Amino acid sequence: MHLPKRRGPRPRATPTNPHTQLDQQPDTATAAALADALFTMPGVIERPSAISVPGARALWLAPADARGPRDAFLVGGEFAHLHPHPDSSLHAALPPSLASEAIARGWAEVHPVARLGLIPENAVMIYAPRDDSEVRIVLDLIRSSLAFARGGQQDVADERRRRS
Repeated sequence: MHLPKRRGPRPRATPTNPHTQLDQQPDTATAAALADALFTMPGVIERPSAISVPGARALWLAPADARGPRDAFLVGGEFAHLHPHPDSSLHAALPPSLASEAIARGWAEVHPVARLGLIPENAVMIYAPRDDSEVRIVLDLIRSSLAFARGGQQDVADERRRRS
């Protein structure tokens, strides 16, 4: 997946747990559009996060579908979670090369616990989308996380573009 450079400066975020985005949050409608799209992805099970702040909504896979490597998950079958509004950022286990690209292009930052070496470096905060075009990019990142968690090698965002 090729990412455009995110416009503007990175949002401020806390340097430790709980890892929270502090500014550049979306309006209520944008946050709701993101959540609706996330939790209607095929095969995604919505549960409260097993590792995040109260109110965080996690994206899980059923055990039979969770065929990716250990670093494709945050904990158990949870491969990503959405922080409650107004934060609206996500934590996700991205494929390692995509995690590096998302960080370099301004869409993500390494989770502080990953900086300590306690979880894989591909566990990142994906910044909250500020508008509909950013929602689409964030969804492509999460689709790639989902494919990684399923054990697929295919980049779903690139596949979706080819079909368009």
